[in-house]
Amino acid sequence: MRLSHLFGHTLREAPSDAEMPSHQLALRAALVRPLSQGIYAYLPLGWRVIQRIARIMRQEMEAIGAQELSMPLVQPASLWQATGRYQAPSPGPALLRFRDRNEREMVLAMTHEEALADLARQEIRSYRQLPQLVYHIQTKYRDEPRPRGGLIRTREFLMKDAYSLDADQAGLDAAYDRVYAAYLRIFQRCGLEVLAVEAATGMMGGAASHEFMVLHPQGEDSLLFCQACGLAANEEVARLDKGMLDGPPAGPIQRVATPGATTIAALAEMLGISPRQTFKAVFYRSSEGEIIFAVIRGDLEVNEAKLSAALGGVDLAPASAEDLRAAGLVAGYASPMDVPALRAQGKRIRVVGDDSLISPAGFAAGANEEGYHYINVNYPRDFAVDLLTDIALAREGDPCPRCGGALALQRAIEVGHVFKLGTRYSEALGATYLDAEGQARPIVLGSYGIGLGRLLACIIEQHHDAQGIIWPPSVAPFDVHLILLGQPGTEVAAAADGLYEWLKERGFEVLYDDRNERAGVKFNDADLIGIPVRLTVSDRTIAQGGVEMKLRWEAERRLVPEAQISEAVSQALAAWKAPAKNPPC
Repeated sequence: MRLSHLFGHTLREAPSDAEMPSHQLALRAALVRPLSQGIYAYLPLGWRVIQRIARIMRQEMEAIGAQELSMPLVQPASLWQATGRYQAPSPGPALLRFRDRNEREMVLAMTHEEALADLARQEIRSYRQLPQLVYHIQTKYRDEPRPRGGLIRTREFLMKDAYSLDADQAGLDAAYDRVYAAYLRIFQRCGLEVLAVEAATGMMGGAASHEFMVLHPQGEDSLLFCQACGLAANEEVARLDKGMLDGPPAGPIQRVATPGATTIAALAEMLGISPRQTFKAVFYRSSEGEIIFAVIRGDLEVNEAKLSAALGGVDLAPASAEDLRAAGLVAGYASPMDVPALRAQGKRIRVVGDDSLISPAGFAAGANEEGYHYINVNYPRDFAVDLLTDIALAREGDPCPRCGGALALQRAIEVGHVFKLGTRYSEALGATYLDAEGQARPIVLGSYGIGLGRLLACIIEQHHDAQGIIWPPSVAPFDVHLILLGQPGTEVAAAADGLYEWLKERGFEVLYDDRNERAGVKFNDADLIGIPVRLTVSDRTIAQGGVEMKLRWEAERRLVPEAQISEAVSQALAAWKAPAKNPPC
């Protein structure tokens, strides 16, 4: 490709609203251009990077037996209505809904679980057709309220998503492990350093999931990890070592006056005890109008994502004072012990307890009467919960549940996510198979995704300097950036033209800067675009019988004799190793 003919031009400065390095450099290097907020066009240089990433993805997916297909962006709303995601508050407004000319309800898909389950319903009949693994690289649309970071969070985006179809959980577990390993190879081949962490299943649902994260101070996700043993998890699901409250077995319950003690801190101070010796009540209202009464040890906080997942992925909102009054609960003094009586009055209350409640000791808890609490309250002696599980929020400095070391908090960007979906979508859409006994059973699904644009942006975040991008050779738009220093029609121009054709004949992909520009402009653009190998042809190099060669990640320039050019370029591309990551500029 001759740079003089390239569609797109570099920018000396990035727009003022571009804050992240990848956003700035993608615009300046003419990789992308915005058409609207969160909607980008890929220019030829950027699209070549996307195609190289896609090629790596196809190779790795096909290596584990995946078959490529294509599913439509526009889908009938009936599929999403059947799974409940059309009506649910999440994804809510992010799912773009519309009617076609025949007044049929349609959606622009943000993911393809519904479409895949419907195809499986049509194509899979017998257990003999399982397992299956399919994937596609397709446009998605999510009506983001706040697109940010250039390609990091957009409305329209390109995703490689894969789906496994199995007869049972063991098959899903095996498929999940294969795709998980393939994803690690994809990131490695793209030159990207990632951290795989436990994650929430969110609106996708399912039994388990992992995210592939790039550590970054401007990331939207928070990770908690232990530097001692390496345990890492998204803050939404991270666990901590809560310990157990030491102390003698609880004595008889006593009702005590606690005027004005509506917070844990005030209650602990009034009674002269530690917050660890109290039970905290936190209230939410589900989308169906049920009051969720969360009970947790007073020194801990409720993790709303964990609570929602424990309840099957319901959407939760903080309960208002009005909600509590209508349920018969006294704000600041509510008691789980009164819930059975309130239910008998027709109040819809569900009690979820954190596993930190378990202890032989006694705790202080509300008496459901303004100005009063109980002391010596013990679980499960004195009250019951509908569900006992981990709903505690892990925080920086908390002890690691594996080794006891202190957990550290760091921001990160999600570049990939894998889910064990189970049978949620297949049951909703009737995707079944006949087992060996002729019984119909739901197909067990897994879902696996990587965003290509976000991956491109994260590669830039990890590989850039003050001058521009430093592409890993595997994903660079071209292998070689050839620069002519001389006027068209001269001997040096003829030599550069000849080298351009010669390199292409030997299989190298070359961006040839044949423009009539100053040397400084050409060198600056070469550094900005970031192609791995730069070759310069000038009167001086011709006189010396070679070309000047510079690797983008090195400061050194050297003269390479004509006879050694092909070998030197090949060796440079093959020997590349990721340099130490640069901090965001």
